[in-house]
Amino acid sequence: MQLFIRPGDDLPIYRQIMRQIMDAIAGGRLTSGDQLPSHRDLSEQLVIAPLTVKKAYDELEALGYIGTQRGRGTYVAARLPRGATAAQASQLEASARGLVSQAYLAGLQLSDVIQLIKDADREISAAPGLQPRKEGRQR
Repeated sequence: MQLFIRPGDDLPIYRQIMRQIMDAIAGGRLTSGDQLPSHRDLSEQLVIAPLTVKKAYDELEALGYIGTQRGRGTYVAARLPRGATAAQASQLEASARGLVSQAYLAGLQLSDVIQLIKDADREISAAPGLQPRKEGRQR
């Protein structure tokens, strides 16, 4: 697994790590039981403080995406959080509304927004050896 950090990004580094790991899980590049790099190894790879990686891992663990086995390492959770709660559905609806609003203010059309979403889906789900997901199939 290769992660990329953008120090000048508005998103804090630990959140960038979280987002990329969650994207890899959502896209099938990481699956249940896959081992993640140790805090130290990932911090050396990214040239960041180990506590930054720890914070990302701690939050991902609290969300149920990963688990730590003492003395063995950190792994993608065997049972990933599934099903949208009412709060998650509401948050997604608000995000969609914000995306469409921003797009219209930027002069884009709905078809442009749909293409952006398809491009993001392709980027998230792109992984060597994986079959493309069928339209409408839920994760």
